[in-house]
Amino acid sequence: MQHITTLPSAPARPTDGHKGTFGRVLIIGGSRGMSGAPSLAGVGTLRGGAGLVYVAVPHEILPIVASIEPSYLTIPLATHAETGTLSVAALPALKQACDGKEAIAIGPGLGLTRDIILIVTALYREIALPMVIDADALNALATQPEALKQSAGPRVLTPHLGEFARLLGLDIARVQFQREKLAAEFAKTYGVIVLLKGPRTVITDGERMAINLTGNSGMATGGTGDVLTGLIAALLGQGMPPFEAAQLGAHLHGLAGDLAVTELSQPGLIASDLPKYLGRAWKHLLH
Repeated sequence: MQHITTLPSAPARPTDGHKGTFGRVLIIGGSRGMSGAPSLAGVGTLRGGAGLVYVAVPHEILPIVASIEPSYLTIPLATHAETGTLSVAALPALKQACDGKEAIAIGPGLGLTRDIILIVTALYREIALPMVIDADALNALATQPEALKQSAGPRVLTPHLGEFARLLGLDIARVQFQREKLAAEFAKTYGVIVLLKGPRTVITDGERMAINLTGNSGMATGGTGDVLTGLIAALLGQGMPPFEAAQLGAHLHGLAGDLAVTELSQPGLIASDLPKYLGRAWKHLLH
């Protein structure tokens, strides 16, 4: 195992660049009562430097999502009337929405239903674009383990310990005890990048491993992982290779949290603070 201790270079920002230069990124997520998750991911993508960000959500929550941030675009999708989650009828529109994008992120706030499982596995198997898999999209894949070996393109999986334990079919205590070993084995077996969240986040492709040293326990609050999902998707959309995008995304995300707590305190930090400090994290990285 090669242990990586240096950060990759940030994506180039040519002076003659335009919106298309810096990537078109699609975020897929949300459900009734979970409008914040895709919104945080969308803002994380914007603060990650993406040129155009599209947030695709169930149509009933679109007005809420659209009102949170005017800088991203929104796409309404067919919704299951009873659950408020995406309907499988949304799948054709989702595949069409993937056209012309450089990267995809799926999972924040999706919920877990049979239709969600069908949507997630279909996109995982059929869309060749780089894709970040988070939250309920990970839980959907945990119910269909055979799909994990059938990805159509680069995949970055960003589980916390509980989600990773479900993917492995193991208890959380064992995963915690062998987190680096299990993450590397899983990444190598399925040909994915695993970013296992938590203190000293692990990033591995099965051959290389990086341990992230930024971040603090103030970030242990709902929604911070959604910001990270969007940030990694933004870096993928700007052309970074998946391992490097995951490593740099984890560093910037944690650094934003470290900068935030100097002003807000650990107990006072909330997820929507993080995007505001990502700009400062970029300044620390670039200067």
